Amino acid sequence: MDYKSALDYLDGHTNLEGGRADRFKEPAPTMPTAGKTDGLSLDAMAAFMEALGDPHKAYRTIHLTGTNGKGSTARASAALLQELGLSVGLYTSPDMGRVNERIMWDGIEIPDGDFARIIGLLAEVETKLGVTPSRFELLTAAAFVWFAEQGTEVAVVEVGLLGRFDATNVIDSDVAIITNIGKDHTTGGPDWEHAVAEEKAGIIKPDSRVVLGSPMGELRQYFDNPPAASVWEAGADFNVVGNEVAVGGRLIDLHTVHGVYNELFVPFHGRHQGHNFATAVAAVEALLDREIDRDLIDAAFSRVNLPARFEIVARNPTVVIDGAHNPDGAATVTGTLFESMARTGSWILIVGILQGKHPKEMLEAFRIKDFDAVICTQADSNRAVPAEELAQAATAMGITPQTVVDSREAITRAVSVGADDDLIFVSGSLYVAAEVRAHLIAAMDATQSGG
Repeated sequence: MDYKSALDYLDGHTNLEGGRADRFKEPAPTMPTAGKTDGLSLDAMAAFMEALGDPHKAYRTIHLTGTNGKGSTARASAALLQELGLSVGLYTSPDMGRVNERIMWDGIEIPDGDFARIIGLLAEVETKLGVTPSRFELLTAAAFVWFAEQGTEVAVVEVGLLGRFDATNVIDSDVAIITNIGKDHTTGGPDWEHAVAEEKAGIIKPDSRVVLGSPMGELRQYFDNPPAASVWEAGADFNVVGNEVAVGGRLIDLHTVHGVYNELFVPFHGRHQGHNFATAVAAVEALLDREIDRDLIDAAFSRVNLPARFEIVARNPTVVIDGAHNPDGAATVTGTLFESMARTGSWILIVGILQGKHPKEMLEAFRIKDFDAVICTQADSNRAVPAEELAQAATAMGITPQTVVDSREAITRAVSVGADDDLIFVSGSLYVAAEVRAHLIAAMDATQSGG
């Protein structure tokens, strides 16, 4: 199987990521702790793992879930482990352009040849087992197989959705991270917080050391009830006591179970990134059961790459891209924008959201009235809210937006009319962020090569 055939094979399987907006609209306040719920099960994934020789058991794991901050915390954790001299796998989602980006080992994406070969192996297993996995299950299985082949010592694995029935949850995590609890993938009905917390707590295994990236209040009960080895909670067991704006990022003072780290430089904007990176330090401490050398932390943080997380992709005009895809994330990143960036010219918002999000709630979180211009767009996805529908919501809020259906055309138009001191902010979904990011990078590459 060659690389194109592997991609075609993947696309022939159900894309639960594409349809997940409706799967947890109204999670029940109490859900069973075992068996199947609404057709969800780990049976197919477990069968694949057994047929492959259980590659996911060949290395230690840090498993992450949470409404926001998973990607940043996962990448910071992986960087810390690499700096410690360990062989590290990293599995994240979604990708920003190529599916290979999801599966990395020691900072390197899985090569096309290895990807195609492993997908071919999975195709053979599917035929022999008579079990039809989802696209995400196949990608997860491919990651676990490749990590085992590479001699991985620790894998950092990001949950796709919630936790309990996510394909990644076949692993028995050494450290389980829950970054925070938000109402993404729910309608915010009664007791939604308890339902989401219980589902996310499903990644905790009997010997897991649990790291809670934010104070949980009454939700703490869901993370204490599973028989974890220990539970560390932000604000209690580890704490960011200082989190200030610095040139190019943040300076944080962090007190953990094992150490005190003052004036750590986090090279990314936003108070939330200070907390994400602090959670990563706590998680690695939990894995090692000791303090981490300060110089190693500084070196690790400097090597972290966070695509589409408040990423400045272009200058003159400045283009900032962020994949914020729910109200909590939108409010956080917009606050970061106004806190971190000097306003010298006009500010333009390009926004496109996915189904399952309330347009007015998202637009309010993005503070659209504080921008000089708003362009409503949509991703090339059947989950995208039509740009016209989003524009209608903006109009009802007293804004006169432009409507540009194609996100690539939207950024091209904004850049073409923007002055050097203008700022263009692109957000609303990782799909819009990925499309615009890829388009801008391709355009810049073509310009540099003279194409």
